[in-house]
Amino acid sequence: MRDPLNKKIVSIQPSGIRKFFDIVTEMEDAISLGVGEPDFDTPWHIRDEGIYSLEKGKTHYTSNAGLKELKVEINKFLTRRYGISYDVDSEIMVTVGGSEAIDIAMRAMLDPGDEVLIPQPSYVSYLPCAVLANGTPVVIELKAEHEFRLTPQELEDAITPKTKLLVLPFPNNPTGAVMEKGDLEKIAEIVKKHDIFVLSDEIYSELTYLENHISIASLPGMWERTIVINGFSKSHAMTGWRLGYACGPAVIIKEMLKIHQYAIMCAPTTSQYAAVEALRNGDDDVAAMREEYDGRRRYLLHRFREMGLSCFEPFGAFYAFPCIREFGMTSEEFSTELLKSQKLAVVPGTAFGDSGEGFIRISYAYSLENLKKAMDRMEAFITELRKKREA
Repeated sequence: MRDPLNKKIVSIQPSGIRKFFDIVTEMEDAISLGVGEPDFDTPWHIRDEGIYSLEKGKTHYTSNAGLKELKVEINKFLTRRYGISYDVDSEIMVTVGGSEAIDIAMRAMLDPGDEVLIPQPSYVSYLPCAVLANGTPVVIELKAEHEFRLTPQELEDAITPKTKLLVLPFPNNPTGAVMEKGDLEKIAEIVKKHDIFVLSDEIYSELTYLENHISIASLPGMWERTIVINGFSKSHAMTGWRLGYACGPAVIIKEMLKIHQYAIMCAPTTSQYAAVEALRNGDDDVAAMREEYDGRRRYLLHRFREMGLSCFEPFGAFYAFPCIREFGMTSEEFSTELLKSQKLAVVPGTAFGDSGEGFIRISYAYSLENLKKAMDRMEAFITELRKKREA
């Protein structure tokens, strides 16, 4: 019988994040710090709006690009928070999560052989989406000594005549790194000099703890060459609602919308009505969750210092990325042994690219009570490792 499978799909590795999550679900008394999902429920007033839309029979398709009402609120939000503005009819589209937006942006923009610069460690979808879009992924390895920020020299060194698109994944998953305005200004100058485009994944834009997020699209000369990806999963604790959006020049959004029309039709109608309420009246919810995450972040850093575990201070998202090189184990080995001996699940840094070797990702999108128990188990584990090393 003929091989029924696409060789390109077969060659793509499954997500390294889910491996440990799947194991821990079968393990009694285990604690998982592996999944990047808020432990908060979607605020009631947002849920109520979704419920109300169902009660009113708003169960039909919306336009392919999304509810006009929602796109208006998205534009108001982006203008108010980040100083960027879009035409709601031609420059904003609503997607099934930020993940769909990443996928269709690459498919709309890339021709075979076009190179996509992907800073790593970073979210697991960028590289396979580039491959699926017939692009050529080029990894830029970010470094701990630079706080996992993309430096101008690293970008310059990676650009070739085939480079078309730069993925800008900040605030960053898994490291928690951010790019401040001065960092972005230097990157923007290089992008303009080489006439390339930017896919700016800003899904964690509302979760920053040092200063407010800056979108590279707000810098001079960058709006017209940037696709901004955002959504509601992280900021409003709406992961299961599967709702995101993409904003950018009409010429790009138009082609993205074609793919969306044929593959998706439209984002979930109930979710869109709920998202209107989230943007209109959800600022206080976001602020409260951000404050809670910040307290958890500072608690983790305090415990790491007490343990003598090296970790640069993350100022975005809800992840810490401590270094475990001192133990002479790979990230995979360390995570596997931690799960076996202490029933504590974290994610190996290599799940986010080879440059994540020697690190683990810990999500603090979990209650402080769970984090305290988890850190006690972590401390017991590394204390035992150090004793074995000294023996």
